[in-house]
This record gives sequence, C-alpha cells and structure tokens, in this order.
Amino acid sequence: MTDGKIALDAMGGDDAPRAIVRGAVEAVSLEGSLTAERIILVGNQAALESELEDLGGNPGFEIQHASQVVEMAEDPRRAMRGKPDNSISIAAKLVKEGRALGLVSMGNTGMVVAASTLLLGRLEGIRMPAIAVAVGFTGKPMVIVDMGANVDATPENLLHNGLMGSVYASGCLGVEEPRVGLLNVGEEPEKGPQRFKEAHGLLSSSSLGFVGNIEGGDVFSSRADVVITDGFTGNVILKLLEQFSGFLLEKVARSAGAAGVELPREVLGPVMRDLDYAAYGGALLLGVSGTVVIGHGRSDSRAVSNALKQAASAADAAINDEIIAGLSNAGGS
Repeated sequence: MTDGKIALDAMGGDDAPRAIVRGAVEAVSLEGSLTAERIILVGNQAALESELEDLGGNPGFEIQHASQVVEMAEDPRRAMRGKPDNSISIAAKLVKEGRALGLVSMGNTGMVVAASTLLLGRLEGIRMPAIAVAVGFTGKPMVIVDMGANVDATPENLLHNGLMGSVYASGCLGVEEPRVGLLNVGEEPEKGPQRFKEAHGLLSSSSLGFVGNIEGGDVFSSRADVVITDGFTGNVILKLLEQFSGFLLEKVARSAGAAGVELPREVLGPVMRDLDYAAYGGALLLGVSGTVVIGHGRSDSRAVSNALKQAASAADAAINDEIIAGLSNAGGS
C-alpha cells in the first residue's frame, strides 16, 4: 500500500538539496495541500536532515538514503552503470517496488527519462514515452508534447503523444474535450515531412478532438489545447520560450524605464504568471508505468512545491489507466 506517496529526488537541481527540501516543506505547509506522509525524500540522509533542521525540523517526511548524485551534465548511460545508488534511480526503484506511486526530480532530464523507462517500463501499447509541458500563454493551460524524450517520433508515436496529452489535459488540468493540433509548417494536410503527413491521417481517423495542423505561432493562440510534436522540435520550442519570455519582459521594462514610465506590478504580474514555467511545477513524463514529473534544473522552492502537487494530482487521477483504456479508441495499440 503506497498511500499515494511521491518519491522526491532531493539531490537533483542547481540549488539542491536546499531548494528541494524547502519546496517539500512548502508543499505540506499550505492548507489543503499534501501531507508530509505522502513525500519520501531521496538523497544523502545527513544532508537532508541538516536542511530540515535549518527549516525547523522534519514535519514527517520519510527519508530514503542514496549515496550518489548524477550531475546535470553527466551522461545517463554511464551514470546508470557507474552510479547505481544515485538518487534518481533509487527514487524510480521506490516506484517500481510499490513504495511510491510517482517520482519528482529537478535533476538530469536524460537520466530521469532513462531510469524511468528502464526501471519502470512503458505502458502497454506505448512504444516511446513523451515529455508533456503545460503552459499558460493564453491564460488557460495548453499541453505541448513531446518536449524532448523522443527526437525521432514515428507517426504512431505522434498519435500516442496526442492521446497521452489529451488525457493529461482533461484528467489533471480540467480541460473538457481537449482539442488536439499537430505542429507543422502549414495547415494543409499534405504539408511537412512524410511522418507528419502519415500522423495527420492517423489523428484524423482517431477518436481524439483533432483540429488539424497548426503552425508555430498558434501556441500563443487558443486553436488547440494539446499541441503534438516530436521531441527534437518540442525541446527547441521549450528552450526558446524559456529564454524569450525573460528577454521580452526585460526589454519591455527597460523601454518603459527609458521613457520615464514605471510599470506597476499589477500590470506585469499577470503576464509573468502566464509565462512562468514554475506555475505548473514541471513536465510530466507520459507513457511509463508510474507518475514521473521532471522539473527545471533552475527550479526554486515554489516550483518544487508545485511539481509535488502536480505529481500527486496525476497519480490520484490514475491517468495511466486512462491512457491504456484510450489506446484502442484512438486507433493505436
């Protein structure tokens, strides 16, 4: 019996373990949020206990010791072989053993994908996992999938991305009857690489709410609730959006300042929230047998807290069961 526990990799991220532990404490401090009993901190036990002591003591977290850490730039394949007691793999093993329903990590993305895929396995019928990121450019959630797990997606992979993204949008984000769009270089069905043309056909004949091809600029519109792409394109989009949002806000603030105008927080605040990756916590790795949330390496305590709540929500919603059930209806198996 897991009691819905989430294994938190406390050693992954640019400011680990401090920001990670602080985020866990914040997650259980908010009224109506998680209970401390649902969180397992994974990492160097002495370091984690020290951080908790600085924050006023352990509110009730279970601690699972892991003696090794995978660095952000480390090769996942070498780490899997050379560091078997790393905090990411240990967190994944807790899920595999049934001691937790899911894991959260702000660490090495490639390592999280590799450990989750190898140790947890893929869902029945899903050939490749995919990373789903929720953004709020229009003031409501939009899911973009895949953001980096599978750079060589086949037409069937793209169909599955649409299914998994649609289940995530409806089950966790409250989007009713999600509209699914295929990111392409034009709206016409015959546009794009051959695999995208074939994917268009599969999506058109599926039970998903497919609205056809959409172009890059449509991620800032409300044409689709779920945007499908391959991991290569998705990761480029993600990195571009992360940098461009900050760049744009800084340019606007500087331009306003040069004109003698001070933009009040009430003006910039809503814009910053819509562009902030921390609002949803992290990216959900869809298609593996467990709930896996991957956070940004630069995540602060607020992002960690939101990622934990996101993982708990996905686990409680049993979206993996929905994905498996939806495969036959979507036309994939």
